[in-house]
Amino acid sequence: MTAAFSFKLLYDGDCPFCVREMRWLQGRDRAGRLAFEDITAPGFDAARYGTTQQALMGVMHGVFPDGRLVRRLEAFRAAYSAVGLGWLLAPTGWPLLRWPCNAAYALFARHRVRIGRLFGRECPDGACGIERPRPDG
Repeated sequence: MTAAFSFKLLYDGDCPFCVREMRWLQGRDRAGRLAFEDITAPGFDAARYGTTQQALMGVMHGVFPDGRLVRRLEAFRAAYSAVGLGWLLAPTGWPLLRWPCNAAYALFARHRVRIGRLFGRECPDGACGIERPRPDG
């Protein structure tokens, strides 16, 4: 049995920027190639992916159907490629740009919730979670 998705993003449902990005990607995922899992949801078990909750909270992670886990901008590149927008993030993987892009992302990831609050983005009572749209609706 093969997975119905080509890539799954493990996102922080308490992060306003993360949730906004997941919703944006979800809206572009017409073929249903992405899956999303909120790592802050009750019952989420990071060990299922061979990692820890702390590691997942530090930076974006994604998983391929074969179980291969990727992190940081590599996860975003895979997600964008799955929805046909890989060209947008391709430069972040180029040799001369990879290091500065990864460094900028690491800084952003460390302060993402705080930065979101500066822009008035809050996620009270878990309201940031996303749901997969129903096929009939």
